[in-house]
Amino acid sequence: MTLPPVWFDITAEDAAQAREFYAALFGWEIDIDESMDYGLTRTADGMPGGIGQAGPHSPHPPGVVLYFAVDDVAAAVDRAERLGGSCVVPIWEIPGLGEMAVVVDVDGNRIGLWQR
Repeated sequence: MTLPPVWFDITAEDAAQAREFYAALFGWEIDIDESMDYGLTRTADGMPGGIGQAGPHSPHPPGVVLYFAVDDVAAAVDRAERLGGSCVVPIWEIPGLGEMAVVVDVDGNRIGLWQR
């Protein structure tokens, strides 16, 4: 696979409850960043991810988004739109880490794009 997922994001209506559920289900250790109400997971296989809070101040509805690495996030958003998708979370920068965006494919699936 040339573009494996590089991050997963679970957004929940009750993030604290979801973190407890996934910690118990999979044995994940979860470090909470209180400023963002976001739990960073530490999984056995090293797949990084997090569990965040859905709500009126979040651009993410409840659900799961897999993020895929791309060389150019703006070009990937353009390509997704040309293929019939749409951008639902515009490109934003995570200072010192990279840029992210979320697109919806032709079936309504949310897919994350990540550029370092």
